[in-house]
Amino acid sequence: MTMAVVLLLIVVGSVLFHVINPWWTTPLASNWQQMDDTLTITLVITGAFFVAINLFVVYALVRFRHREGRRATEQPESKRLERWLIGGTTVGIMALLAPGLVVYANYVRAPHDALVLEVVSQQWQWRFRFPGADGKLGASDARFVGAANPFGLDPADPAGQDDLLVAADEVHLPLGRPVLVLMRSHDVLHDFFVPSFRARMNTVPGQVSRFWFTPTVAGRYEALCAQLCGVGHPNMRGFVVVQDVAAFNAWQAALPTFASTQAKAAAPAGAAAGSAVEQGRALADAKGCTACHTIDGSPRVGPTWKGLYGKTETMADGSRALVDEAYLRAFIRDPQARQVKGFAPVMPKIDLSDEELAALVTYIQSLGNPPTQAATDKGVPR
Repeated sequence: MTMAVVLLLIVVGSVLFHVINPWWTTPLASNWQQMDDTLTITLVITGAFFVAINLFVVYALVRFRHREGRRATEQPESKRLERWLIGGTTVGIMALLAPGLVVYANYVRAPHDALVLEVVSQQWQWRFRFPGADGKLGASDARFVGAANPFGLDPADPAGQDDLLVAADEVHLPLGRPVLVLMRSHDVLHDFFVPSFRARMNTVPGQVSRFWFTPTVAGRYEALCAQLCGVGHPNMRGFVVVQDVAAFNAWQAALPTFASTQAKAAAPAGAAAGSAVEQGRALADAKGCTACHTIDGSPRVGPTWKGLYGKTETMADGSRALVDEAYLRAFIRDPQARQVKGFAPVMPKIDLSDEELAALVTYIQSLGNPPTQAATDKGVPR
């Protein structure tokens, strides 16, 4: 009887939890009410089976409990019961799957007037792209990815020259307009997920996935990666800002085009835009370094680059090393050779040319203080 009472309390508590849960009153940030409707259908059907099965167990525990002087008797198979169970299960599964298929079909079939937004994922950061005045996105391919072209756009495709690039983790969208989200990945499996929009989709290397939604509530919403994509996965976050159309148009007008970024990258070596520091900053973004190393002093997967140059680091084996140019070059070339205390040895080897390595080291130097002569004279091991 104790087990029967416990099961009955579990059933009643589960039903009450779902009925009075405040999640049901959370306002949607998009037009995907049917997402919640599908979840409701799933909860109702699975909940009905949960309640029925557990109540049957409660009934069986009470009805057929042990009593002195009574013996169990064997009953033959019931074909009628089997037919009811098979039929009921079949109808329940169909009721679960059918609404989901309908909702998914609508989820990937965007209106013709939808604003196109491309989401580019890479360990461990997000980038975004909008079509330019021609309304078309230019072609892209992983073989074009580089420090000057982190989006991997085809320089020979004229349709991509006016594409608007967002090389940051925050993108803006207009209020009340359908948005078609196209997604691709530079490296591994990711998943672009905006919980407030009830919207998510895997980004698979070598293919373009898609979904659409209409933002209906202005605000700043967090986006994250919903696939375990490596050691920097928890830091792969971004933001989607929903604002009125006028504010969105002003923000979009300030975005650089692909052509302008290429012209900036091709500027003379002596120009500020083409300096080694700028090249190093672009390279750090393109190679995903900023996903593990911050420039504001906050810790992440790896040591922050702010103040790193000129600092004395303690290694896992207890030795110390001065972070100078030689240290940075050696560590970037072979990050597994030494381990900084307090950080896991998870940094992968990055394929860099000598010129790229020099630019990256120069950028890191610009974020710290050069080593003093006194520190050098003390004979700090390197």
